Amino acid sequence: MKSTNPQRRVVVAGGGTAGWMTAAALARTFGEVIDLTLVESDAIGTVGVGESTIPPLVLYNRLIGINEADFMRATQATFKLGIEFQNWKVEGEKYFHSFGSTGKDHWSAGFQHFWMHGLENGHDANYDEYCLELKAAYAQKFSHLPDNGLNYAYQLDSSLYAAFLRKMAEGDGAKRVEGRIAEVELDEVGNIAALQLDNGKRIEGDLFIDCTGFRALLIEGAMHVGYDDWTHWLPCDSAIAVQTASVRPPLPYTRAIAHDSGWQWRIPLQHRQGNGIVYCSRYLDRDTALDRLLTTVEGERLTEPNFICFQTGARRKQWHRNCVAVGLSGGFMEPLESTSIHLIQRAVLRIIRMLPAGEVSQRDIDEFNDQQMTDMLQIRDFLILHYKATERRDSAFWRQCATMEVPDSLQHKIELFRETGRVFRKNEELFVENSWVQVMMGQGIMPRSYHPIAAKLTQAELDHLLNSIRESVEKTVAGLPDHQAYVARYCGAQQAAAA
Repeated sequence: MKSTNPQRRVVVAGGGTAGWMTAAALARTFGEVIDLTLVESDAIGTVGVGESTIPPLVLYNRLIGINEADFMRATQATFKLGIEFQNWKVEGEKYFHSFGSTGKDHWSAGFQHFWMHGLENGHDANYDEYCLELKAAYAQKFSHLPDNGLNYAYQLDSSLYAAFLRKMAEGDGAKRVEGRIAEVELDEVGNIAALQLDNGKRIEGDLFIDCTGFRALLIEGAMHVGYDDWTHWLPCDSAIAVQTASVRPPLPYTRAIAHDSGWQWRIPLQHRQGNGIVYCSRYLDRDTALDRLLTTVEGERLTEPNFICFQTGARRKQWHRNCVAVGLSGGFMEPLESTSIHLIQRAVLRIIRMLPAGEVSQRDIDEFNDQQMTDMLQIRDFLILHYKATERRDSAFWRQCATMEVPDSLQHKIELFRETGRVFRKNEELFVENSWVQVMMGQGIMPRSYHPIAAKLTQAELDHLLNSIRESVEKTVAGLPDHQAYVARYCGAQQAAAA
């Protein structure tokens, strides 16, 4: 049956990565089915430090028709195979959370069970030796392999990504309106009727998407949905970001380096490096944090420090009446596992799936909120794991983290792995089993037992399994090109500019 509903007016409030990811996907997907307007002000800055991503962004870009080489060239991007964590378990040790699988799983049990059985039977190779992405990262190599044989994400300039998406969205019919939001008008039942701008313009709409960042002008400022504060589990509340010139070839991975009151990031792009310090202001003051950051960065400083204050947590409703929060307006997970852009992506794809043809269905709203909150809770638990599972007791910050009570959902996962080596995931959980295994073992949680299926292998079968996997990884890595050289050939921004 053909719909007789009028063209829906969708208004995106705010630009930046969240706003333009939303506008680009909606414009590309719906075309003239909707009337799409994005409101932003050049006078308002964006957080703009979400430069490290995770593999689902590869699929997102493909879904909305983005050419990867063009996108990487425009955003000065490099490839990312995972994250190296330094000093998290104890000072001086490191581990790697890769984006790939480790070894080969059996349908009944993950590879870690066979690896542990091998440890008892003459095989002393580290768990890392069986992971292609990890070994390629440390060899500073990369290539696109057949059948997605190498899992990856990107390290990119988020401001350039927003500009790239803006051009794409406007080409597909999205309209940009300049202006600062002065007032959010509600109708008699509590829906948003229009945005009143400080330049006198009035923007009416049927569905409003709040991408106004931490300010959350629509979902919280006008609709007062409430906020769940998670700082008792994720105590860092401040960050400082600065960009520096590159002094070495870009690594195909991000680094997260723990210090006595939080951690620092290093994200290598084609043309520069992103740096930042994340810390808890209860234990480290701003001036000391800035000094620590500036004395540890490499290369000439290209920007002035960007100071950011935040509160980890989530809006109690991501969608309320005719308003949907996307990005920082819906909540904030600190950037430890590079999930900020992913949560934008998940919200946008859900909006597309649930976009109403007529009146907004409360059942759609409830389902959206349930799915989005499930994502955030699962990511929250994964982040808390990094702080809770530590052997550090060298500062008040780490003593607080080590002794804090954690959500039952996380405590169950930790104890289950400690007792049995098993990891169970629910509801399309973002982080796969191998992610949990790598982080838990990297932080010092080692299973006391393993699945009996592993013991079914004879010594010869076990030897063949473990040796063949390790040899295959080594052979593949040896055949990969240098990461920097591959990026230069595939999407080098400097070469394109010279041409």
